[in-house]
Amino acid sequence: MNTFVRGLAAAALTIPLMAAAPAVAEPAPVKERVSMAVSSAIDALPVGKENRAGYKRTKFKHWIDADRDGCNTRQEVLVQEATEEPKVGPGCTLTDGQWLSYYDGKTTDNPRDLDIDHMVPLAEAWDSGAAGWDAKTRERYANDLGSPQSLVAVTAKENRQKADKDPAEWWVSAKSASCMYLADWVATKTRWKLTIDEAEKKALTDRAARCPTTRVNTDIAAN
Repeated sequence: MNTFVRGLAAAALTIPLMAAAPAVAEPAPVKERVSMAVSSAIDALPVGKENRAGYKRTKFKHWIDADRDGCNTRQEVLVQEATEEPKVGPGCTLTDGQWLSYYDGKTTDNPRDLDIDHMVPLAEAWDSGAAGWDAKTRERYANDLGSPQSLVAVTAKENRQKADKDPAEWWVSAKSASCMYLADWVATKTRWKLTIDEAEKKALTDRAARCPTTRVNTDIAAN
């Protein structure tokens, strides 16, 4: 997904009987705006050891219909990121749209081909600070429509290969997507004030050296 496509995906879509853009009933409150070089954003992230003790996916309630418009978070992301406007039918079924999975550069007109990836997977978020959040904050994180980096429509194959791996363990397959993925990962960790471990920091720093003009732009969620 290049800059043009991301802008298109984020633009309001005119869809009959629906709001032009997804709304969130209880958005994550915003503390401040961050805009800096990705290398500086990496350096600003706190380093800590990961601990998955107590993690369960069910502790992150997700794919809710926060604004009660009939579309859950998965469907809202598909509407946001469509490169060609879909028709929205009963039960928020989407047809006649088109999507680009920026991780691998694949396009599809079938939303069933796509998973919605949590940029920083739920298990990784738990390891990095979400274990200390309350249930409502974890719900906001798992359904974060307030930042285009947080949730991404990608092919099921890429999402399942990534699973809960961090950048020391997995990277996007499309070379053209590398700097965007770097910025999106760092932006999400920054937005939610999550830590990184030593191996993750090294992997991010190595990637940043190949993306000298890449910047991180995000709002900090007051979690």
